[in-house]
Amino acid sequence: MLLVVTYSAAARTGLRNLCRRHEEAVARRFGRAALLGETVYAAFLALRLRETHGGDVQIERTEPFNEFVALDDPVREAASAYANREEKATPYAAFAAGTNHPDPESMRGDEL
Repeated sequence: MLLVVTYSAAARTGLRNLCRRHEEAVARRFGRAALLGETVYAAFLALRLRETHGGDVQIERTEPFNEFVALDDPVREAASAYANREEKATPYAAFAAGTNHPDPESMRGDEL
């Protein structure tokens, strides 16, 4: 996928027009940003937008997040357990205290 992010009103207008005219190339639109399919045509559209608006358009190539490759089991299990906790107001740090779930400070320092 190609992530196109705009940083000016004119670039946002250009992106909105691109998305309307070329719906087949657009996977998802987010207002100031859009995900385009991974095709040469989508890349052409993104580059054309950047040529018109310069630095007000950023293009990044993205890849789907595979949690089973990127994360260890304890992190996935902690996310599931926290999402299904009985006391919804409990912050994660308190929830994880005294359990085998990873603490938030150690997760903040670890890169994917």
